[in-house]
Amino acid sequence: MAPLLDALPAPLLHAPMVLQHPELQTMFDGLYPPGHQWYWRADFVETIPDDAVSLHAKFGAEVPTMQSTMHLYPIDGAAHDVGQDATPWAYRHANWASVYAGVDPDPANAELITRWTVDYFDALHPYSAGGAYVNMMMDEGQERVRASYRDNYARLARIKADRDPDNVFRLNQNIQPAPKPTHGARP
Repeated sequence: MAPLLDALPAPLLHAPMVLQHPELQTMFDGLYPPGHQWYWRADFVETIPDDAVSLHAKFGAEVPTMQSTMHLYPIDGAAHDVGQDATPWAYRHANWASVYAGVDPDPANAELITRWTVDYFDALHPYSAGGAYVNMMMDEGQERVRASYRDNYARLARIKADRDPDNVFRLNQNIQPAPKPTHGARP
């Protein structure tokens, strides 16, 4: 991190340390209490070319509220050691997961934070690998869910048809049950 930190102004938050997973999951609870307005978008990223860096700088300078943010999580190590079809996650070749989040406690700012997030995402999406971590997506539609699982979606849809044929668990980023095979057809 030293070359990066030497090249940039001091970051507002920089805390490299070893953490237990529960500590990481609660690290920002004080900054983001329940009840705030949130709007998310996300992508997986393989490379970050100079044009993308310029766009990140532009949107960072236009952050609409103090709590709005962009995170860039590294994907490395063991994540790359598993085959693309070994689990539902199909972006093991990606090097980062990017998250754009407009956040504010005032409901009157919902449109402001949503517009900034969507514009930021739209500007950077052409530099993405295509899909995203579905827990960091909002109302982006079924095609975006499919893109996030790629070729693994069909297998998940078959499992869903077997385990949840009535699609009871359909909120958030739904995997729709595969259609039932017609009589006499082999699965």
